[in-house]
Amino acid sequence: MPADTPHATRTGADRPVIAGLLLAAGGGRRLGGRPKALLPYRGRPLVENAVRVLREAGCGPVHVVIGASAAEVRERADLTGCVVVDNPDWTEGMGSSLRLGLHSLAGTDAAAALVSLVDQPGIGPAAVARVLAAYRSPASLVAAAYEGERGHPVLFGSARWSDIEKTATGDRGARVHLREHAGELTLVECADIAEAFDIDTPPDLARLA
Repeated sequence: MPADTPHATRTGADRPVIAGLLLAAGGGRRLGGRPKALLPYRGRPLVENAVRVLREAGCGPVHVVIGASAAEVRERADLTGCVVVDNPDWTEGMGSSLRLGLHSLAGTDAAAALVSLVDQPGIGPAAVARVLAAYRSPASLVAAAYEGERGHPVLFGSARWSDIEKTATGDRGARVHLREHAGELTLVECADIAEAFDIDTPPDLARLA
């Protein structure tokens, strides 16, 4: 591990603590208002699959931001061991969930947050682990790439959180930060081990079968 990684961010195995931050607040507007977190996938809510992927890849702790039908998500989904964050402003877009999620990690010993989206079941533990392995310091900025195009998940070192919280608005998420710091971004190709499709429209639901 690089010498500039603070001791406070290491585990007993000399590994940095990298939190998984799952954005799962969407209301599925183009799916007829079906909350994405509760879409059925392999017999369980989709949010459970996304949590499993983060954990199997080596992320921990896992923070989950929910919004649409939050009470139902808490009731129906098994989020045991997760820090669940309610976003009452989820209709404002992904930026509000990203801000809340990063804020929930403030004061923890996490050296970075690996951000994933609940509606991308084609991205499994192997791709997440590949992005996680590119962490170098709290200033790290890493994203999965698919045939050279930036996608998710994205890893943000803790030194970047404050700036991202200030610029994450609407549906842009961290795009402003990523654009302004493009020269510092490490892309990790994952097209060989993952598919970066989203579940956005009714035809996409066939991918959950």
